[in-house]
Amino acid sequence: MKFVEEENDKLINAVSTQWYKNIKEATKPGDYLRIYRERKGWTQAKLGEMAGAIPRQHISNMENGRRPISLKVARTFADVLDVPFEIFLARK
Repeated sequence: MKFVEEENDKLINAVSTQWYKNIKEATKPGDYLRIYRERKGWTQAKLGEMAGAIPRQHISNMENGRRPISLKVARTFADVLDVPFEIFLARK
C-alpha cells in the first residue's frame, strides 16, 4: 500500500486521495498499454511481435487512442505483459 504525507504530517493511503482518483479517471487504455510495454522495455514492434504479429502502427494507434483495443487483443496483451486484461478496455 502506498502512503503520502499530508501537511499535518499524517500518513494517508494514496489511493484515497482526490489526486489519485483524478489521474486514474484520466488514464486511458492506450496509456496503460504504453506504460506496461515500456515497463517491459519493449518497442511497439516488439510488443506486436510478442502479441502475434500485430503491426507496429496498430499498436501506436491503440496507444494514442485512435484505434480501440478489442477484447481479444486486450486478452492477448494481458497474457504477454502479465497484467489484467480489463485495464486495456475502455470504461463506460
